[in-house]
Order: sequence, then C-alpha cells, then structure tokens
Amino acid sequence: MFADRLSCIKKLQWLFDKLRIKDIILIVFSLGFYMWSSFDNVFRLIFYIFVVYLLGLWIQTVKSKGYYFSIHQSQTSEKRIYFCLIPLIIAVSLITFCLIYFNYSNFLIDCWNKVFGDNIGAKSLVAPIGISFLTFSAISYLTDIYRGHATAGSFIDCTLYLSFFPKIISGPIVLWKDFQTQIKTRSLSLNANTDGLNRTMIGFAKKIILADSFGACLAQIPASNMDQITAFGTLILYMLQIYYDFSGYSDIAIGIAKLFGFEFKENFNFPYRSTSISEFWRRWHISLGTWFREYVYIPLGGSRAGQRNTLRNLAVVFALTGIWHGAGWNYILWGFINGAFAVTERVVQKKKFYIKTPKAVKYTVTMIVVMLFWQLFRFQEISDVVTVLGALFGATPANSIPYTWQYYFDARIILFAVIGILGATLLGSPKLITWYRKIAAAKIGYLLQELVLLALFVIAILFMINSTYSPFIYFQY
Repeated sequence: MFADRLSCIKKLQWLFDKLRIKDIILIVFSLGFYMWSSFDNVFRLIFYIFVVYLLGLWIQTVKSKGYYFSIHQSQTSEKRIYFCLIPLIIAVSLITFCLIYFNYSNFLIDCWNKVFGDNIGAKSLVAPIGISFLTFSAISYLTDIYRGHATAGSFIDCTLYLSFFPKIISGPIVLWKDFQTQIKTRSLSLNANTDGLNRTMIGFAKKIILADSFGACLAQIPASNMDQITAFGTLILYMLQIYYDFSGYSDIAIGIAKLFGFEFKENFNFPYRSTSISEFWRRWHISLGTWFREYVYIPLGGSRAGQRNTLRNLAVVFALTGIWHGAGWNYILWGFINGAFAVTERVVQKKKFYIKTPKAVKYTVTMIVVMLFWQLFRFQEISDVVTVLGALFGATPANSIPYTWQYYFDARIILFAVIGILGATLLGSPKLITWYRKIAAAKIGYLLQELVLLALFVIAILFMINSTYSPFIYFQY
C-alpha cells in the first residue's frame, strides 16, 4: 500500500515537473502583480513578451545556419560577420524604439520645437511601468542568444524571465544568461528561505523607516527659502533617501527571488565608502553597470583599443546612463558630469600626485561630488538645483526665510540621519562584516539576529500604517 502511494506521488511529481506547473503559477502571479500595478498595460506586456520570444527564435534559427561573410582586415587576418547579426540589429532596434517612443517622445518634440521654432503638440503618453528595466532585460535576452552565451528558451522561459515580479518594475537587471541556468536547477531549502526572508525584512526596514522618513522631511522644505544649514541638510537627506530607497528595493527583490529559488547578484556594495567616482559606480546599481559593460562598453572595444578609445567608450556609457534614467536635461547633465569625472580619473589614475593623494581627501571630494550632483537627479528643473546650491552658499536673504533648520530637523530625523550615515559607511567595513558573520554563526548570535530583524520588520509595518503611500524612487523608470 505504501509503495503504491509513493509511486503515485512520484508520477504526480513527474507530471507536475513535465507540465512546469510551478513556473506557470509563478508567471500567473507575476502577471497578476503587474496587472495590479497597471491593469491596461498587462496585455501590452504579454504581446511584448511574445514578440521578444519570436525575435529570439529568429536570431537562434539564423545563427544555427552558420552563414557569414568575411571582411579582410589585412593580408593575414579577416573578420567574420555572421548573418544572425541582421536579425539582432532589427530586434534591438524594435525594442529600443518602444522605449524611446514612450519615454522620450515628448522630450524630443520639445527639443525640436525649440531648435526649429515649430509648434508640434506633445503626445499624451503614459509609459508602461518598468519599461526601462524591461527593455534592458529584453536586449540581454536577444544579445545572449546571438553571442551563444544562452539559448532561446521556450515561451514559458521567456515569459518567466521578462515578467518575474520581483525585478520587472524596478530591477535589479538580471542577465538572461544568468537567469536561464537557474530556471531548471533552482531549488528551495530552509536556509535559502530564511536568508530570503531576512533580506526582505532588511529591505523593507530600509525603505519604510529610513528612506520614507527622509523623503517626508524633504517634502516639507521649500527649495526657494532655506538657510545654509537647512540646504546642507537637504543634500545629506536626499543622498541617504535615494540610497536606502533603491538599495531597500533591491534587498526586497533579491530576498523574494531567493524564496523562489533564484539567486540574484548584489546590486549595492556600500557605494558611500568609495574614494572615486569610478569606484562609486562599481558599487552603485551594480546590475546597471554590468549591463552597460556587457552590451555597450565591451562591444565598443572596452579598454582594449588604447586610452583614447577607452575614454570615448566611458563617455558614451555615462551619457547613455544619464539618458536611460529619464527624459530631461537634468539627467543628461548628470550623466555628463559623472562621465567627465570618470574620464578624468582614468587619465590621472597613474599620475604620481593622484597616487600620493591621501584616501581621506579622495573620499571627501568623491562624496561632495556625489552629494551635490544628486540634486540633478532630485529636481526636474535645473533652476531648482541652482536655487538649492545658491542657498547652500548663503544666497537666500535672511529676511525671506520663514523657518530655520531647527524647525525641519527634529531629534528623530537627526537620529535617523546618523543611523543612515553609519549604516551606509561603517557597516561596510570588511573587518566589521567578518566579525558580524562570526557572531551570527553562533546559535545565540543567530537567534539575536532574527529577533532584531523581526523587531525592525514590525516597526516598519507600524511606520507604514502611520504614513502616506510613498512609491520607490526608481518606479518612474
């Protein structure tokens, strides 16, 4: 009797796996999540996924033929150009056109009107939520197939990859070649589930307790009427808000993905410990940097073709990074400035004066640059940035300031700011991380860790109940 039941269970499990029931359930849940966020766009999403799937099959079919033509670079060498490059170019162009149409049409129309004096009306467009992240995932899917780093998956594979709910709206950006290998090999375990829950609770606390508190405080402060201390405080608070908002979301996404057996790579590695802009971008939004390195920087030649081309490639990457973040001159300027610093650092990195410069000086300069130019990310209008920076240097008349910094920065927000600064810097110390892991490995330490995380999670829920809805900053992309 027992043997018959066991055999029946194994057959059901085999059927369950064969029909990929768990993947289908996950897809349905992901589409439901997207529908809850944007009901109308879920049908566009399904059509979009179907088109990407067909484009992937097209690229792989042409690639399997192995047809190519040769370009003679010299008498002794030639370069092979495979015909599958043609469907890749067409596919990426279609995908990119969708992003440009929804996110940049009105910006381009406005630029055209200003340059040529026309009066073309703006389009009434609402971009599908998460289209920037979806676009980069689709390009990864198609390019990895072309390169042979992965194969065109089934329609279920493609749909699961593009619609997977922890990452679809606001990242992190997971490459297809990394995701495909986990679809069939992923497994669940008690340790993985515990780690996933812990990571989710940490991200939730970052977002609700810290990021939203900083955001609520900033929302009360008018950009046009601030004393110097208030202006400096807003720079610090926004610097902390954007870090804890986006790293908090990344923690939640990584944690939830782990609950379903997927391992996502780290997206933040204590960027506010960086001693250069280049290092900052290796630590901040790592998945975005990885995408640009894989699909833009390396195809352009990377650092293999001499310093001049390397600097050009860096400039292109940072320009595209700024444009990707939004349709506005503030984002373009933000990308240009970061690119200018990255290029400058590459030029001087081997100079004696730079090598001898103390790390404390490099760190201070880097953080000042990051803090100041986050304001281009914060404000759509550059005039608002100028106003805030003017207040920082005392340009606002004293008689026009209705409230001083004591009104805005109470004991609670100052305490949270101190916690935020220490959490974003000190907790990234390698020695402290090693010490913490040793403590957490012990039973008492592990139990204490779980109690602290549970307490933070409960506090975060209480904060959420008593606050207004505050969406993640990167939801706009």
